[in-house]
Amino acid sequence: MADIKEIIAARVAKELKDGDVVNLGIGLPTMVANFLPEGVHIVLQSENGIMGMGSAAAKGKEDVDIVNAGAQYVTVNPGAMFFDSATSFGIIRGGHVDATILGALEVDQHGNLANWIVPGKMVPGMGGAMDLVVGAKKVIIAMQHTQKGAHKILKECRLPYTAVGVVDMIITEMGVMEITAEGILLKELHPDYTVDQIQEATEAELIISPELKPME
Repeated sequence: MADIKEIIAARVAKELKDGDVVNLGIGLPTMVANFLPEGVHIVLQSENGIMGMGSAAAKGKEDVDIVNAGAQYVTVNPGAMFFDSATSFGIIRGGHVDATILGALEVDQHGNLANWIVPGKMVPGMGGAMDLVVGAKKVIIAMQHTQKGAHKILKECRLPYTAVGVVDMIITEMGVMEITAEGILLKELHPDYTVDQIQEATEAELIISPELKPME
């Protein structure tokens, strides 16, 4: 199997449409920009104040003044804009972000998300996640299906919520799932896995789409 993170990032990229304003969370979601289909141009927004962010900076060519919200050195595309955090969060809270892609510690069958703290462990803070998942038009969770074998897709989140009822899609190395009023709908599965294997790796009871197909 190809690199798990690349499989997830490549599939997430297919959900983005030409002209979308997209926020990519730190970690795996940043890889999505490397897999955009030909002819698809998206505008990347970083909540620390960039519109028109480019790819990660090449080693040795970093500009110390251009970093994303995760403090990683990045590039900017022609026409990019820089602004303060108040303007950035005005864009996010104003509903001007078409999609946000981020990781998760836990997601449940109601579309609730927990991705910012494990009680008792040191964390730098929530960052922009709470605003992004409420303000963006579409929320896609891009993550590995389990954490060292432990379930991450649950009946009910156990960790503190980031936000409730906000998740639209979950994309993992095993498949593509959509949050519906009835629960989690499995729409695509990776050919390396069976439905039974995906269900075993998922605490929530999956609804199997009658049009289930191989993961694109």
